[in-house]
Amino acid sequence: MKGTIRLIGNAFQPPRGQAWHGGPTPLGALRSVSAVSARWRPAPDRHSIWALTLHIAYWNYAVRRRLLGIDLPRFPRWPANFPVVPKPANQRAWLLDRALLAEEHQLLFETIADFPGRLLHRSAGGRKRWSWGDLILGITLHDAYHAGQIQMLKRLWNSR
Repeated sequence: MKGTIRLIGNAFQPPRGQAWHGGPTPLGALRSVSAVSARWRPAPDRHSIWALTLHIAYWNYAVRRRLLGIDLPRFPRWPANFPVVPKPANQRAWLLDRALLAEEHQLLFETIADFPGRLLHRSAGGRKRWSWGDLILGITLHDAYHAGQIQMLKRLWNSR
């Protein structure tokens, strides 16, 4: 069963470049994105690439915490689901937040790779009826969905 988790974990990799679905991973989608384009929003009520980057990092952290079943130090940004883009939103801050996503992604990948395969079909507990496998698949799809949004925002930025 551990091989099953390896396959699921490999679907979650590589952290850069193309993912299992043929498109980029979130980190791959961020290649060549500057702080200026990352903080741009296509409309006042829409998220920026930067906001999506922090959102993805948070949910990688949250799923890792759930899979480990232990308390981890708080996520370093606030509020949790869509952390605030830092001020000043400059290139240095952007590189730090990209590094945060890379770190959370790698830690989640390692956690998934070590997760016991025999537990995949068991309930993850809580109020939801999801299994551990559902949780792992869900975060993989979550990342793919937001990587697509980042790709669209890059195109919108370039065509404005």
